[in-house]
Amino acid sequence: MTSADNLKPLVDLRHRLHEYPELSGQEKKTASLMAKKLKELVPDELITGIGGYGVAARFNSANPGPCVLFRAELDALPIEEINDFPHRSKNSGISHKCGHDGHMSIIYGLAQMISNERPKQGSVILLFQPAEETGEGARAVVADPKYSMLKPDYCYALHNLPGHPLAEVLIRSGTFNCASRGMIVNLSGKTAHAAYPETGVSPALALAELLQVFPGLASTVNKNELLMTTTVHATMGERAFGTAPADAEFMVTLRSETNEGMDLLVAKATEQIKKTAADYGLKYEIGWTDIFDASINDLECVENVARAAKNTAHTVCWLPEAFRWSEDFGAISASAKGAMFAYGAGEQRPQIHNPDYDFPDDLINSGMSIFFDLYKQHLL
Repeated sequence: MTSADNLKPLVDLRHRLHEYPELSGQEKKTASLMAKKLKELVPDELITGIGGYGVAARFNSANPGPCVLFRAELDALPIEEINDFPHRSKNSGISHKCGHDGHMSIIYGLAQMISNERPKQGSVILLFQPAEETGEGARAVVADPKYSMLKPDYCYALHNLPGHPLAEVLIRSGTFNCASRGMIVNLSGKTAHAAYPETGVSPALALAELLQVFPGLASTVNKNELLMTTTVHATMGERAFGTAPADAEFMVTLRSETNEGMDLLVAKATEQIKKTAADYGLKYEIGWTDIFDASINDLECVENVARAAKNTAHTVCWLPEAFRWSEDFGAISASAKGAMFAYGAGEQRPQIHNPDYDFPDDLINSGMSIFFDLYKQHLL
């Protein structure tokens, strides 16, 4: 554990990051700051510009052994903060409402500890990943040729979670976070005068059908797992009483426990759109956004996390089922054995993505202790 005197600079770093948040894919200044601070620790390698603005520091040993990666996220959210504390966001309409400022402080503090007690075997990587909020960052990192230079054997990450006791470790093997993606459907027909709608091709009945069918669509997929479709937006035509509409937009979030389940759900949803469009003589286009793979926890890594939690006097909560929310760490844990755990941020704290949320500084020191124990298990 870090002393109070040594912890204050990490709290100050967290507050500085909170004051100057940047959106996904725009984390240039945040990445530059973290690269500068990591360079001061004299890592054996410092890699920048990975998967966008990603930054990775590697500490090597002289002996063979595993490569272990610890991840934090760089990006913030397009949410206007309503808090009035001194470290309130100075960037209008943007704020760290998911706690990535705290995650970065934890991983940077871990880097400080490792710089003072370097690995005796193998190597360790501290990754500061861009664009987690959009689901694009981890996939871009793994697809980047620079990632082949890292080649982790193990990977770990945490995410703070309000609504649970402070510093409680929530973990499970198998699926930890669900896969999800946004489906955007555009239907197009032919406008007509509202007095003669029969001369056009309206999407009204097709849209009405989709609004009724999609809430139960997941139940028609033959796979025994959590599958969900949540309609999030629908619109049709213009605000003009004289015109029968030609166009409609329909948006739905698909969610599944596994990537295989997502493939089946995507196929079923696509099939439904094709059928409905054909039935009503409409053209259609389907787009996809916010694509997150399922985050799958390896059993060995989960046991390591539970051991680290016990060694550092944390309470462990074994989850009976996966979280429905998504996290793009799944793209990284698909490239190496990995585990992600949720870290209780306090039962009375505002939820993440709320405008009054703020990461609890008390988690910095304790979060570092868990990761450092994992580091010792593998490399010391």
